[in-house]
Amino acid sequence: MKQVAFYTLGCKVNQYDTEAMITLFTAAGYELVDFAEKADIYIINTCTVTHQGARKSRQMIRRAKRRNPQAIVAVVGCYPQVSPEEILEIDGVDLIVGTEGRREILDLIKQVKRADEPLNFVQDVSEVEEFEEIPIDKAEERTRASLKVQDGCDSFCAYCIIPYTRGSIRSRGIEDAVKEAKRLVSNGFKEIVLTGIHLGAYGREREEEFNLVTLLEELIKISDLKRIRLSSIEATEVTSDLIDLIAEEEKLCRHLHLPLQNGSDKILEAMNRDYNAKQYADKVAEIRNKIPQIAITTDVMVGFPGETEEDFETTYQLIKELAFSDLHVFKYSKREGTPAAKFPNQVHSKVKKKRSAKLRDLADDLASEYRKKFLGIELDVLVEEERDGRTDLLTGLTDNYLRVMIDDNDQYQEELVDVKLKELREDYLIGEIKKD
Repeated sequence: MKQVAFYTLGCKVNQYDTEAMITLFTAAGYELVDFAEKADIYIINTCTVTHQGARKSRQMIRRAKRRNPQAIVAVVGCYPQVSPEEILEIDGVDLIVGTEGRREILDLIKQVKRADEPLNFVQDVSEVEEFEEIPIDKAEERTRASLKVQDGCDSFCAYCIIPYTRGSIRSRGIEDAVKEAKRLVSNGFKEIVLTGIHLGAYGREREEEFNLVTLLEELIKISDLKRIRLSSIEATEVTSDLIDLIAEEEKLCRHLHLPLQNGSDKILEAMNRDYNAKQYADKVAEIRNKIPQIAITTDVMVGFPGETEEDFETTYQLIKELAFSDLHVFKYSKREGTPAAKFPNQVHSKVKKKRSAKLRDLADDLASEYRKKFLGIELDVLVEEERDGRTDLLTGLTDNYLRVMIDDNDQYQEELVDVKLKELREDYLIGEIKKD
């Protein structure tokens, strides 16, 4: 039996794409092995959002070839999509595929075996109009599975390479999405996380044939599906209909990840974001008014070109005021091919590091304050299939994204249980399962 190993960098969409390719290989009789083991084929699913992602991709390519010099090394995803020549120059690369054409990868591997030189199958993603359908039936976790329903982005934020690597918006048909969701549920998954490059734009190119709300209304009907969680979505695309649906439907998780990026209107405009700070804050207020216990998390970028100390302080105060339950802090990374790479007033790395540290400290404080609100309250927890490595306790998430540890037996693994939250510890809560 031929062995294949995967290594994935980057976002949840990339993770889904890897799972889809794994499904293709295992269905064809390949054995999946860890990337650290010797394999016949190594596939690196790359990221190029930051310089670090591109550098890590190159490291993994070289590492794979050292493990087995005779192995076929395929490099797929965003990095080859924008820099195919750069990857082909790396010694040991046999095949490159961009962000389209991955469903043909088995046939491409066969072509590599007959070729005398590296093969380039990167397509012009700007010409792609249809969603690439590669269904999955398994995932790394057994309790929670991602369901990719959208690809591409037309926003062209000044700092972002993604529109150039993923192309225009393409949405998966509702029938196909529901079919895959049902298959995942039949394989034991209790929670599905809807993912996409620009999730809130789902259906936009279909001329209002369907949208995110109509998709959710269909997924809710799947009887054995316990939870549906949304991945990142723009605040401007959280409609009143979507808020009402989350407020009314128990299956929809009370958690929204709404990228802020910056709290300064000057910087938001330079970033080519389509909202200002007040519009964002008003949307958060509207959501919390209808869903009081909701977890609202966000992304924040520090050190965008031209960001002054005053701009940063404005961002800091807005984040504090909005009291996010968690935030991911990123330092601006210059990407060639994006407008911001040529902007003047690039911020020094030491300043970025200082600002990032200050926001991370704030994030810790805000997360702790959010967790404290739920002490003494009973919430449903989806218990995961493995115990927590730090504590050896059962671990799971509430629908509003609280990490909970439980001292109980393994019979509750992969089950949705009612838990009373009793104690706050570091970045999690201690809970007790309510038994009948």
